[in-house]
Amino acid sequence: MNGAEDPTSGQIAILEEARALGELVKARWKPKRTVIYCAWDGEEPGLLGSTEWAEQHYDELRAHAVAYINSDSNGRGYFGVEGSHTLEKFSNDVARDITDPETKLSVWKRDQLREIVDAKTAEQREEIRKRADLRIPALGSGSDYTAFLQHDGVASLNFGFGGEDGGGIYHSIYDDFYWFTHFSDTDFVYGRALAQAGGTAMMRLADADLLPFEFGDFADTVQTYLKELKTLAQKTQEEIRERNREIEEGVFQATNDPKRPLVPPTAEAVPPHLNFAPMENAVDALNRSAAEYRKALEQVNAKGSAAPASASLAEVNKLLIESERRLTNTEGLPNRPWFKHQLYAPGFYTGYAVKTVPAVREAIELKQWKQADEAVVVVAKVLENEAALISSAAQKLANAK
Repeated sequence: MNGAEDPTSGQIAILEEARALGELVKARWKPKRTVIYCAWDGEEPGLLGSTEWAEQHYDELRAHAVAYINSDSNGRGYFGVEGSHTLEKFSNDVARDITDPETKLSVWKRDQLREIVDAKTAEQREEIRKRADLRIPALGSGSDYTAFLQHDGVASLNFGFGGEDGGGIYHSIYDDFYWFTHFSDTDFVYGRALAQAGGTAMMRLADADLLPFEFGDFADTVQTYLKELKTLAQKTQEEIRERNREIEEGVFQATNDPKRPLVPPTAEAVPPHLNFAPMENAVDALNRSAAEYRKALEQVNAKGSAAPASASLAEVNKLLIESERRLTNTEGLPNRPWFKHQLYAPGFYTGYAVKTVPAVREAIELKQWKQADEAVVVVAKVLENEAALISSAAQKLANAK
């Protein structure tokens, strides 16, 4: 039987989570929010089961869904988290409380030390050591979170262990029970660790009086996306200028092998300077609102502060749930309106791999400068709306009695 790693290893952890929560319910635990466990069919042919369900329940999910947590393949090694950056701090906190079965370190500490080893520069190592939370990658596609995040606008995370089982069996006849129990998670301790991580996250989301969304890491990440876009635009300008100069100098004719001739490139118009001011202003607003929310949260958590009334918390939580929705728009992305999220999407040509701020990034890559300028304005508006929501949540939290 094939598919031991992909997807059975992730599914058995989910089943164990559901069993454990069932035992807690028998012991009279009653979560404050509805918890739904799902097993999706038709993932490989095109995310069929999850997409149909997310589309069918679109209105209900948009109105009530707090978060979606996905587990697919699992193996032996490091804890991997990808997803919405409004949940970056939350996922870091979960990782701090899960023990790695082999090293007995927290899975967070083990991830941090691995990232230090893998870092390319001294600056990267310094950030890893000093930043309170490890950065998590954004989600593209390739698993069942896609419809929830990029169509419905539900904050999403993907959990899984791996990196030490050698690989090489992906989607092959060798992905079977024998391989898994001889060369991967041989005694299922990482399956248990994944169930602990997913179950901890689910229980905390289900029982939190105030939902654990946080916007400092989110604003910081969006700031890095803006820097990347500006660098990409500048690099594209410089490359075209240099290539045009080499064409004019005769570089390609002089270096062309007459016995194996190549067609030389043609000169291109130098790209215009894109107007990133709308996004720069929006990111500034996002940073200010994130700081407002952090201050309000610190005041609530301060020693001696009275707990806010449940009615006040309900208003704040409603805004927090809405925060991921604000990053979508009804028009969706250019040429693919089904993908509504303006910060995360699979690349139009890359499939699984994520493209962040895709409307702007892909327009630059395709040298569609007018579309890039227009997309900057669209994304800036989305970020301004997000900043306004975060400020409103901060004010309600600060005024809660």
